[in-house]
Amino acid sequence: MSFIKQYRCTVCQKVYEPGSHLLTCPSCGEKGILDIEYDYETMRKFVDRSYFENNHDYSMWRYLPLMTVDKKHVHQMLKIGWTPLYQANRLHHRLGIKTLYIKDEGVNPSASLKDRASGVAVLKAMEEGYDTVSCSSTGNAASSLACHAARMGLKSVIFVPKRAPIGKVNQLLIYGSTVISVDGDYKDTFNLSKEAIEHYGWYNRNAAINPHLVEGKKTVALEIAEQLDFQPTDWVCVSVGDGCTIGGVYKGFYDLKQLGLIEKIPKILGVQSTGCSPFVDAYKRDAPLREAEENTIADSISVGIPRNPIKAQTAVLQSEGSWIAVSDEQILKTMKRLGKYEGIFGEPAGVAALAGLDQAIKDGLIHKEETVTVIMTGNGLKDPLNAQKAVKPPVLMKPNLNDLKIYLKEKGEHKHA
Repeated sequence: MSFIKQYRCTVCQKVYEPGSHLLTCPSCGEKGILDIEYDYETMRKFVDRSYFENNHDYSMWRYLPLMTVDKKHVHQMLKIGWTPLYQANRLHHRLGIKTLYIKDEGVNPSASLKDRASGVAVLKAMEEGYDTVSCSSTGNAASSLACHAARMGLKSVIFVPKRAPIGKVNQLLIYGSTVISVDGDYKDTFNLSKEAIEHYGWYNRNAAINPHLVEGKKTVALEIAEQLDFQPTDWVCVSVGDGCTIGGVYKGFYDLKQLGLIEKIPKILGVQSTGCSPFVDAYKRDAPLREAEENTIADSISVGIPRNPIKAQTAVLQSEGSWIAVSDEQILKTMKRLGKYEGIFGEPAGVAALAGLDQAIKDGLIHKEETVTVIMTGNGLKDPLNAQKAVKPPVLMKPNLNDLKIYLKEKGEHKHA
């Protein structure tokens, strides 16, 4: 049973009938990103706490009533979602806050949160009769789309900027995608993908264009709330590139608030790198977004012209949250810190959210008695070259016990030597 009420343009507020194949508003063009609205009054009769208590599908598809996809092919999909929500054992003490949860999206099939959007994209493409899906991406959206397209027998054509990490490009090739490495930045890559998708008639997975993908991404928020017994933390920290993920996080909590399943929407902290921070810059200036440089190791959030600005800015504004930027140096330091104290290996873009939390605490924006969830959007193995920058290489040693004793003694780790 579908509870979709209508599609609404985020720019001109025009509404469109559900079930249409529109991706953007015909009146506003590419900037007219659509928001999918639901009939919450009717949905409440079916989606309540007992629905979740009796649902034993522990994947993102347990939230199908709050989504826009048909269930026909869901059983054939790889398992996406219901990722671990870990309560920190030691890191919260290091940061100086009461409670910290880490949502580890790196255990999804292609090792990132983007699987949630790509899973929806593949199912929608099948529903609408497409045999090829396509997108532009700095890496994670691409690898996730290639992964799920391969699983479901669809072709994928992926456009990546030449700086895309080798780990993610290798994923694309292993999944059998047609990979186009664009000699340019993300803006150039996006523009080429847009032209090609229109020319060849492929299904468009670009999250800033396709409104259904936010409905996939929002399931991370639905899970966080449910895993915390519908009492989410005071804050949720999210790394931000195009703006689609943070928009989805807000939408998930908004849905639950409308259904009466949570009392309040958490404050959302949007985190960017100082090397590419158009949202943070606009927030500080209290002015419209301007194009920013793409100069950060956090490739997944290195987007100089965000394509989904309204949903992202609405998420922070309506949740009474904030924006913050952190340096690449802070991100690298945090990568090592997260691994050392919690055993979680995050890629730079995912760890940016945790680095932002650290900075927000130092700035007095988030207080020590508040509870926080950080969404770790991707696994560090996807970007091994930047991970190397966060650590020193191991010592090369001859196979000699005496040399080992000397080395460990010098390091102060010689209790048993």
